[in-house]
Amino acid sequence: MHITLIHGPNLNLLGQREPEVYGVMTHDELVKQVQEYASASGITIQVKQSNHEGDLVDYLQYAPSVSVAVILNPAAYTHTSVALLDAVRAISIPVVEVHLSDIESREPFRRVSYIKDAVVARFFGKGIQSYYEAIDFLKELNK
Repeated sequence: MHITLIHGPNLNLLGQREPEVYGVMTHDELVKQVQEYASASGITIQVKQSNHEGDLVDYLQYAPSVSVAVILNPAAYTHTSVALLDAVRAISIPVVEVHLSDIESREPFRRVSYIKDAVVARFFGKGIQSYYEAIDFLKELNK
């Protein structure tokens, strides 16, 4: 099974940006641990990251040609992007929304997810464990 993991803006700065919110793990460390976790179940993870909304839309549109599902952490675009909502709705594979922090207990604007009604599941507020839960969910979904 192959999953595409898509990361939005500023996630490339993990470990530097607001470590009290997002932790001290770098993006590379997060990716490595997520890939290792998935690999233990025979799952491969292809990772894409961009600070540009259109790139994220392109990654979503391409994902069905190479993956059975998408794990999407749209970061700040969670709260602003109709384009990502439309892209999630347009593709034929399941998309899971993931966040490191608990977006529902943060600032009011961060509690809004434009994509929440288009995804099959959401996992957030547990750091890297949110990613592991998304992988486990998709593994069960694709049995």
